[in-house]
Amino acid sequence: MRRTKIVATIGPASRDPETLVRMVDAGMDVARLNFSHGSHDQHGETARMVREASERAGRPVAILQDLPGPKLRIGVLADDRVDLIPGETVTFTCGDPDPPPGDAKRMSITWDGLADAMSPGEVLYLADGTVRLRATTVRPGEVDAEVEIGGSVASRQGLNLPGPVDQLPAVPVEDIEHLRAGLRIGVDMVALSFVRRPEDITSVREHTRVPLIAKIEKPQAVARAEEILRAADCVMVARGDLGIELPIEEVPMVQKRLLRLAGALARPSITATQMLDSMVHSSRPTRAEVTDVANAILDGTDAVMLSQETAVGNYPVGSIAMLDAIARTTEREAPYEEWNERRVARDARDPSYTVAHSACKAARDLALDALVVPTLSGRSVRLVSAHRPNVPIYALSPGKETVRRCGLMWGVQASSMRRHEVTEALIADAARRVVELGWLKPGQRVGITAGLPSGRPGSTSLFQVQKLPEAHETWSRP
Repeated sequence: MRRTKIVATIGPASRDPETLVRMVDAGMDVARLNFSHGSHDQHGETARMVREASERAGRPVAILQDLPGPKLRIGVLADDRVDLIPGETVTFTCGDPDPPPGDAKRMSITWDGLADAMSPGEVLYLADGTVRLRATTVRPGEVDAEVEIGGSVASRQGLNLPGPVDQLPAVPVEDIEHLRAGLRIGVDMVALSFVRRPEDITSVREHTRVPLIAKIEKPQAVARAEEILRAADCVMVARGDLGIELPIEEVPMVQKRLLRLAGALARPSITATQMLDSMVHSSRPTRAEVTDVANAILDGTDAVMLSQETAVGNYPVGSIAMLDAIARTTEREAPYEEWNERRVARDARDPSYTVAHSACKAARDLALDALVVPTLSGRSVRLVSAHRPNVPIYALSPGKETVRRCGLMWGVQASSMRRHEVTEALIADAARRVVELGWLKPGQRVGITAGLPSGRPGSTSLFQVQKLPEAHETWSRP
């Protein structure tokens, strides 16, 4: 069983029912909807197709809503794409609520504060950092910039200003509208772009109970990473904008530090951007890309993410299959036993941390066949997953949303079970359920966690070692 999870972005190349089924069959655990593009109705239809594909493939798939965040973007271009030539000047206009289509000489910017935030001599980047301009003149509402490194630019692409831009709103009004649309669609988790401080997370919590993923892509976020991760439920190492906002040579070590911190805080982590970028056009990745994916897994990431590869690429299914193959091979060498001892910073006041650590240690010391984790909210299974046990983790929950959200947790396979009010009945039914699902066989030994009293989220305080019965047997405690 592959333990590293796969997040795949859905776009024009993958937004049809048959392709989605093949992507689920190939190993997609989480489908990402990028709300920087497309309408709410389109995303709703895509979510419906993902749910149907999940049912047809017989595997739960979570839906991740990725919000645009306070990112600067150019407006619509007359021909949707223009080529910028070195030495030429582009005027960026801001503050016009209904700007005309732009061209190679003049483009609009979505944020009306651009001119106030810039000074002559400062650098701007377009097209994920491949096009560089330098401001020459700043006037009220306008910035002239000379093209230093040219290239092709498309409508609605992001514009980066390296360094702090404190005037940008933490949570744009548009993101709240997107968030409400995501709640209507029924997304399972939400990624927040361009997080700079923990308050950016807490302000969004006022509008939703859905788990929040902090995308780390600004220097300010790197500096306050621990505070941000404690406020968030998950973290994404978003290397695209991170490589523009920081010196690019710093990105690998920032990735390692963030993944190590996420592991210590028991926060699921996603490593994203250009993992198999050459597979947008090629049926095979480069050796460097394969090594990059393997190193992210060895760094301790819970999940790896595909963006253009599955959204607009020629090989969306093949890209997922390639990630699956790399992960399975790399996981044979990963130092999970070592991580089990030192990975998670345990909270002495919270018995759930101790139970999770003890369960993973017992699995190794007693040569158990699996760990079975009945859970309401998913917290218990998240803590067990963070300890990286050397056996499969089987999560059972009465909540469909919890089952799907386990798709982001390393090493976890999840399914549904009915809710119980009595702990002993919960343990008995969990033991029978994993046999019914075909995950384990009668007679195998497993560790089962549970909470006292049963049915209360976050109350995991019990761990038992059990021999699995026949599915039809009446339970009796050994």
